[in-house]
Amino acid sequence: MNELLAIVIGFAAGAVGGLMGVGGGILFVPALTLLLDESQLRAESTSLLAIIPVAIVGAWRQYQYGNVRLRDGLVIGALSPLGVLGGAIVSNTVPERALEIGFACLILFVAGQLVRRALTQDG
Repeated sequence: MNELLAIVIGFAAGAVGGLMGVGGGILFVPALTLLLDESQLRAESTSLLAIIPVAIVGAWRQYQYGNVRLRDGLVIGALSPLGVLGGAIVSNTVPERALEIGFACLILFVAGQLVRRALTQDG
């Protein structure tokens, strides 16, 4: 049953995230913690793993549209494992509560940016 719920959560988070222009992880991580009773660390880790195929397909499609700066993407891609290593070390060191609060702050920041962008757009 949990696998079916995880599939539904993943699909819904991806669809809503795609429609709203935010990463599905913004919805996926809270859903895993609240609905499937996963720890914050495990939910974040699962979300990061789920990003890999989505990023590959998205980058490929956007490259076809001519929207990818290949050199910049390769530089970021080459350096990102260092950030992943640092993030993994920190996330396994700090208390679970600190991860929850940090993620909540991130969600509030993203929400604020979306509201600001929506209110300042012409149209």
